[in-house]
Amino acid sequence: MNTDRYESPLSSRYASEYMLHLFSSDMRYQTWRKLWIALAKAERALGLPVSASQIADLEAHVTDIDYDCVRQREKEVRHDVMAHIYAYGKAAPSAGGIIHLGATSCYVTDNADLILYRDGLRHLRSELLKVIANLADFAGRYKALPTLGYTHYQPAQLVTVGKRACLWMQDFVSDLEELDFVLASIPFLGCRGTTGTEASFMELFDGDTQKIDEMNRMIASEFGFDRCFDVCGQTYPRKMDSRILNVLSSIAQSCYRMANDIRLLQHDRQIEEPFEKNQIGSSAMAYKRNPMRSERICSLARYLMADAMNAPMTASTQWMERTLDDSANRRISMPEGFLCADAILRLAQNVTDGLHVNEKIIKKTVMEYMPFMATENLMMEAVRRGGDRQQLHEIIRRCSMEATARIKEGESCDLLARLAGEEAFGLTETEMQNLLTPSHYIGRCQQQVEIYLDKIRPIISSVDRDNAEINL
Repeated sequence: MNTDRYESPLSSRYASEYMLHLFSSDMRYQTWRKLWIALAKAERALGLPVSASQIADLEAHVTDIDYDCVRQREKEVRHDVMAHIYAYGKAAPSAGGIIHLGATSCYVTDNADLILYRDGLRHLRSELLKVIANLADFAGRYKALPTLGYTHYQPAQLVTVGKRACLWMQDFVSDLEELDFVLASIPFLGCRGTTGTEASFMELFDGDTQKIDEMNRMIASEFGFDRCFDVCGQTYPRKMDSRILNVLSSIAQSCYRMANDIRLLQHDRQIEEPFEKNQIGSSAMAYKRNPMRSERICSLARYLMADAMNAPMTASTQWMERTLDDSANRRISMPEGFLCADAILRLAQNVTDGLHVNEKIIKKTVMEYMPFMATENLMMEAVRRGGDRQQLHEIIRRCSMEATARIKEGESCDLLARLAGEEAFGLTETEMQNLLTPSHYIGRCQQQVEIYLDKIRPIISSVDRDNAEINL
């Protein structure tokens, strides 16, 4: 840790080693060098004067980047790509004259970005699947446990703990579908020239357009891409960045929704996130068990949702074939978006893997509200015994309001006793108590969970959750 200068908390506290390495200087600039090698190989294969020994010289110096040399040269020429070409040429002197032949800077910068973003999305996909798999286990375990449902955060009809988890899970599956679409739709830029016209290669290949197309196919294939953008300016279309950050924002939205629900439920002591033996909840209040991880998910998710706004603003202001005002923004917003999504999903894995359900508190809460939940069923039973539906409805309304007022005074609920005291209602308190079985009031919750889990089981069947402990 560098203690004498600022370091992004995403790097020092939250993101995984994989994501930190993926967006490291070594990974980025070694990818540039691999792109220059791929270009040289394609040009040699298609008849340009590039020798096998020059390519071998380039291949021997992919990792030994002299960053001091790069910094000094960039200070002189004010151009990062030219500084790296200079340093690479010094490391591989026999190939210095053919590095970057026919290319423009965006050949290495943009293609490298697409490679890193694709690999980052693949990693996030695996992390997202682990969250879905954890929730599937949780939903299956508690598919039939009745719990109080809420609308407007006010008590409503009963649901089950597992059914609620399926609401979270469905959001994440939607994110997975969107992520897969984005992954499948990332083309390569290729080597297209300063304004995307390939004019420099028309000159190099004497107007042979088939060789130009083959060169781009060869380079794209080298990095695992099966196609290039149909048309482009100097850069790849920045709509791609907008699409990528949008799916990261979608993941953040789903994580926030789940974590916020958990925070509310933990307030009611119904469900709690993991709390370690020696964990401290408060520096002043030693008894506290704060939902720290869920709060951190929400905090980081807000940042990522805001960060995602950078891409559409950049995509909308490109100025014909390109402008450089996207560069500084993208250097920050794109990697930070990936690091943040990575951190959020790692936290979500940790939380969903260790959720604790306080079944007795849930049951107590359910039974406290059961008389109100059951009023429609009680009314239907009273109608079957000859009561007038409209009269019964008014009795329930009046008695419910009276019982609620009593509860607000700190007294216990006496709704059933009040209803039993109404001669027109026609049911004793004992008869009504026998109708208050919570499992009779959860509708199709258990079946809905089972059907949904059967549907998504193929998605999570191959998930590997044997990870080292995530210390967050």
